[in-house]
Amino acid sequence: MSVNKTQATEHPVEDYLASLSDPIQQQDCYTLLNIMQTESGEAPVMWGDSMIGFGRYHYRYESGREGDFFRMGFSPRKGKLALYIMPGVNQFADLLDQLGKYKTGKSCLYIKSLVQVDTKTLRELIAAAWLEMAKRYP
Repeated sequence: MSVNKTQATEHPVEDYLASLSDPIQQQDCYTLLNIMQTESGEAPVMWGDSMIGFGRYHYRYESGREGDFFRMGFSPRKGKLALYIMPGVNQFADLLDQLGKYKTGKSCLYIKSLVQVDTKTLRELIAAAWLEMAKRYP
């Protein structure tokens, strides 16, 4: 059985964020860190080299593959922020309509900068996603 290649690490989140070269992206990351920590009640943990996750859940697919991953997280990428909305972003269409400028993947919300979105709506989306994960994975 394969193991998820992205695992939680002991690397300090603060060290990682301090190493970011783009000051605007760095500030956005500190803002996301604060929002996600407040809404989840969980401490941030580095996953792999560049993902910051909150909480943990155990998944098992019908194929038999299983593993552990964070319940919610984000990662600064070149030119954008990737927010990992683990229950999937499409079920939050009403909030996405109010969010501002973004792109999506199945469980990813891509934002160039937080100035392009309504942070109150983003906070609501993050809180709703956290609650959905708590329902699915008590």
